[in-house]
This record gives sequence, structure tokens and C-alpha cells, in this order.
Amino acid sequence: MARRLRPVELDFTDSAPLRLVFSTELAAPPTAVYRSLAVELASTPAWFTAVTAAAPIDGGAGRTIRLRGGVEFRETILATDPATRYAYRVDETNAPGLSALLEEWALSPAGAGTRVRWTMAVDGNGPCRMAMRLARPGVGRSFRGAMRNLDLRLTPARLPSPGTGR
Repeated sequence: MARRLRPVELDFTDSAPLRLVFSTELAAPPTAVYRSLAVELASTPAWFTAVTAAAPIDGGAGRTIRLRGGVEFRETILATDPATRYAYRVDETNAPGLSALLEEWALSPAGAGTRVRWTMAVDGNGPCRMAMRLARPGVGRSFRGAMRNLDLRLTPARLPSPGTGR
């Protein structure tokens, strides 16, 4: 990795100069969504196509992530609240311009499913913040695609109802 970032804590999601927040609802229950985010880390590339590799480190206290395009992150996990929240900060990266980055996945029940809110709290130099603002639509599409893929993975196919003719 190229650079160490400023170590931030959970309150950075409220104070970051730039926040990208995306949310959606899944049919899968919060416990299953949490397990995929926080426990079954190696399976992340199967549903989040922007991720090419994901592995726990430091006895599960951290993780390494590699994205398409070669960006890499070494992260420290800050919150593991089963079925409600998973958060981590980036400690080291090869991405230019970043000075601090924290991501939080907040989960809440939505009927039998889950409401997922993903927050990227970012600080960096001016060009980095501008690039992140411009990337917002693409990051949102990536998030929505990942959540669709995850939901398909976690929600068993439903048989057609009797009498529907399907």
C-alpha cells in the first residue's frame, strides 16, 4: 500500500467533509445480509462486482479489499453489531488524494426484509473530493447492482402461486 490515512472513528460519518449515502430494501432478513457483509467476507466479489478480492486480516479485526482498477484498501473494523451495523475505516490505500475514509453499513428491518444504508464518509484533497462527487452516480449504480446480486443470492427462488398460470 502506498499511504496511511488519518485514523477516524465512527462519528466521522457525521463530520466528514463529503458523505455519499445510498439505501435500498432487500427481501433477505437483516441477519443474512449482515452475515454476507461481515462474516462471509471472501464471498464479497461474487455479489459486489466492483470488488475483486476481500480477506480478513489481524484475526478478523481488519480486512483487505481490492477493487477493479487496482485500488487496494487495508481497513480496521470499527463496529460489528450483528444484524444492525458494520463499519470500518481505511488505514492504508494506494488511491490518490484520500486523507480519511470510513464506510458504514446500517441495517434495519423492513417487513420481512432489510433496509440497507451504505455511507461513505470521505476526506481528501480538493481534486479527490471533486472526483468522489462526480463518481457519486456510478458508485450508486454499483451499490444498487451489488444489493440486487446479494438479494438474489440470499433469497431463494419462489415458486409461482397456484392458479397464476406461470
